[in-house]
Amino acid sequence: MRVSSRYLWLAIAVLAIGVLYWNGSARHGSDRTTQASGPAAEADLPRGERDTRPPRANPAHSYPEFLPSQAHEVLRRIAAGGPFDHRQDGSVFQNRENRLPRQPRGYYHEYTVETPGSDDRGARRIVTGGDPPREFYYSDDHYRSFRRFDVASGGAAR
Repeated sequence: MRVSSRYLWLAIAVLAIGVLYWNGSARHGSDRTTQASGPAAEADLPRGERDTRPPRANPAHSYPEFLPSQAHEVLRRIAAGGPFDHRQDGSVFQNRENRLPRQPRGYYHEYTVETPGSDDRGARRIVTGGDPPREFYYSDDHYRSFRRFDVASGGAAR
């Protein structure tokens, strides 16, 4: 059986498009409804698409100024119990360097705060303490330092 070169190139092109689509879905999450809303999120949408979802509760002004906008969505997801973009999100944070107050194992949990332009998880994290979370810490340098902050109670759940 001889395959024409035209069909071979077509098959290669289809395969390449599939790989690119799969890679983009795996890196950024395949469900666009779980991503942030607002001007920053709309910049990530394909040209001509607009985010038509209603604004989310918990406006940005209720968070400390030092938190990047990507952290706001992570906090909303923590409060909702997920979904999260990374398999490590919600996992136990060990606090091996003892930079946070000592607590029993399992007290702290970590969540990724996306870094625009980064090909991996980046260095930014939110660490929560308690179940449901009652302590919140932000690190922008992969756990070398933390800033504690408060979140208005809204029934945050892990």
